[in-house]
Amino acid sequence: MSHDLILPELGENVTTGTVVAVLVKVGEVVEVEQPVIEIETDKAVAEVPSDAAGRVASIYVEEGQEIKVGARILSLESAETAAPPAPEEVPAEEQAEPQPTAVQKQSAGESIPDIVPAADKPAEQPQPGLKPEKAAPAAPSVRRFAREIGIDINAVVGSGPGGRISREDVKAYSKQLNAQRSLAAPATVQSAAEPLPDFSRWGNVQRKPMSTVRRRTAEHLSNAWTTIPHVTHFDKADMTHLEEFRKTHAQKVEAAGGKLTVTAVLLKTVTAALKIFPRFNASVDMRTNEIVYKQYYNVGVAVDTDRGLLVPVIHDADKKSLLELAVELNELAELARTKKLPLEKMQGGNFTISNLGGIGGTAFTPIIHYPEAAILGVARGQREMRYRNGQFEPRLMLPLSLSYDHRLIDGADAARFTRWVVEALEQPLLLSL
Repeated sequence: MSHDLILPELGENVTTGTVVAVLVKVGEVVEVEQPVIEIETDKAVAEVPSDAAGRVASIYVEEGQEIKVGARILSLESAETAAPPAPEEVPAEEQAEPQPTAVQKQSAGESIPDIVPAADKPAEQPQPGLKPEKAAPAAPSVRRFAREIGIDINAVVGSGPGGRISREDVKAYSKQLNAQRSLAAPATVQSAAEPLPDFSRWGNVQRKPMSTVRRRTAEHLSNAWTTIPHVTHFDKADMTHLEEFRKTHAQKVEAAGGKLTVTAVLLKTVTAALKIFPRFNASVDMRTNEIVYKQYYNVGVAVDTDRGLLVPVIHDADKKSLLELAVELNELAELARTKKLPLEKMQGGNFTISNLGGIGGTAFTPIIHYPEAAILGVARGQREMRYRNGQFEPRLMLPLSLSYDHRLIDGADAARFTRWVVEALEQPLLLSL
């Protein structure tokens, strides 16, 4: 019996990808969960594992080809050396899946996918104290699919014989949940983009399609700008002593595989500030009129790449030393630039740092990374004359620009947060401790 492997859901609002590498050959025996292709999505390169074991009979994709979610990747036939099948037989109707429905854009001011990724949405849980009388009738592959997208398999009603649950049943249930959320959300009015004038009237023009990264960035930032009332607070930190501290310990960090940059120091400083100012580590839920306070500290760092701006996330930053943060930041930045940054490494952020100091500028107004509550922008440090100890002397001053969600954070809160960060940067000995 042959089995077709199709391109599964790749993440929120990801409907296509480009094949970077084919990792198997015709005639090769593969096992369950063995990677068979590498595919580049909007912002990352990910491996696609096989959902079955067998011998590769045909390969339908090639390097450089753009394919859609639901497209056939390869077909497998049974092989004596293949891994044993799962304990529960997968029905034939579940092996040949129709193409999943593409992600749709909703009108509630944000993108709501038909399938909600588990990284962004907690799994639906049964009521406390209640347990299903028996396991839901579903194949292991369907159970795994439900877990991956954050759906409680026991809440799904199966359409197959004896109430058996298929992948399509799980998808339909997920769509139903999203439709309910969409109806519950307050309506928003979005004006259509005005058509551009005919620029060719005044000279030659050339039109080029947006890259996938640029298109998604435009959509995301448009949503953030129209949804969040932005205010930006500016301040400067005296980095004179910190620069001496950084140069003194730079070689030690480099020996460990990292770079003791200003961004790495800011990671440590901002994480400590988030514990003292919890609203900056929260999100606003206007559908329920609630503030979501997060009990973990994940900080994103904007990285400039040849494909556009990517934001890898340092997870559990509060549990890592300055040395560990510097090493991990260096590793993630390299993965971002080489198109190998996994999708999960760009999810779950609570706060973002964007440092343009290496390029230049005196200040800027960064746009908040929705659904976060704030973002810290950093411009280039410059020597300025400052009055200290009865005289003027040159000091290295670092411009900071804090954009914040005014629905959640007041101006006084932003000023206190920024001053705390400034004072921490000005006392590198405390930071090292």
